[in-house]
Amino acid sequence: MAGSGFANRLYQGEANINIVGRRKMWFTIAAVLVLISIGSFAINRFHLGIEFAGGSEFTVPAQVAGKTLTQEEVFDAVKAAVQTVEPESQVNSAQKVGDGAEANYKVRSEALTPEDMLKAKAALATDLGMDEAQISDQQVSSAWGGAVINKALLGLAIFLVLVTAYLVVMFEWRMAVAALLSLLLDLILTAGVYSLVGFEVTPYTVIGFLTILGYSLYDVVVVFDKVRENTRGITGGSTRTYDEATNLAVNQTLMRSLNTGLVALLPVGGVLFIGAGLLGAGTLKDLGLVLFVGMGLGVISSIVFAAPVLTALKDREPRIKAHTARVLARRAQRSDDVASGERRPANRTASDEVPAFAGGTTPRPGARPVGKRSGGGAGNRPGGKRR
Repeated sequence: MAGSGFANRLYQGEANINIVGRRKMWFTIAAVLVLISIGSFAINRFHLGIEFAGGSEFTVPAQVAGKTLTQEEVFDAVKAAVQTVEPESQVNSAQKVGDGAEANYKVRSEALTPEDMLKAKAALATDLGMDEAQISDQQVSSAWGGAVINKALLGLAIFLVLVTAYLVVMFEWRMAVAALLSLLLDLILTAGVYSLVGFEVTPYTVIGFLTILGYSLYDVVVVFDKVRENTRGITGGSTRTYDEATNLAVNQTLMRSLNTGLVALLPVGGVLFIGAGLLGAGTLKDLGLVLFVGMGLGVISSIVFAAPVLTALKDREPRIKAHTARVLARRAQRSDDVASGERRPANRTASDEVPAFAGGTTPRPGARPVGKRSGGGAGNRPGGKRR
């Protein structure tokens, strides 16, 4: 079957998919996605969690006196209670945490004074028909979230410096640049998806972003290691260009990247879709979404972006540029030689090109062409006898 044949070639690294040769298309797609992400940053912005924006949080049980409250009911009740004491205060979000009898709702609003918190809590308890002791509240300062962001940025800077130094020492600076650009693309697109979906930015989100850094670079290093192997001493030959050797490396590591990415995405998908979606563990969706999108983009970008960026940088190197010109010139010369060899000279006829066989024009098994011999020996004359 054709499908199984292609799958076998894919696993053997012999599918010869032209990925590097279509780098302009990949760069255009990446640019469009980056523009969409930046537009989402400007229009939708990020929904900062209470840890970063600061504010007040009310925790209300989902079940009261045998009645199960919905998220909308609790949100509306908190909004009415908060705006009773502070009309201009906004209620930002609500989410369900836990399941069954242990489920509760966390509703966040803008920061209230301690006195307003007590009044809003009393009004909320009266509205929902429960005791005030069943409702918990807390105040969170945005200073804590600012400290988390600062530490995360410091960790990111240290990580990038160490990774750049490693890639320059183990490979070369062009590979380091290509890897960092691929990593930057992953971060921007993941943040864009996060902004479009509208999930809150929490400390779990920051942890997820820091986690995908290492995973994205792992896949790029695997591809670049194969590129280095395929291109070692390439300028000494004249059979393959640097772009073709890089494309071969991508094909040879393609199934490894896809399989590794799939295995990594399965548990993360379980956290996102089962833990957060079915079981209602809202605190897991922030981490799950970042990891799922970031890991998936890391696999894709290492294949269709990092390697093409590397070839675009290498093609500017004089040594590689001269090698590419030499390979293409040799191929053009070989094509001309083949084309000229297939053309029949004007002084030859068709009969000159068809060998004559002993015993007639149709060759029999074991027949051999009749050659021209000098002289007229008996063995060459009809009826003659061999000695």
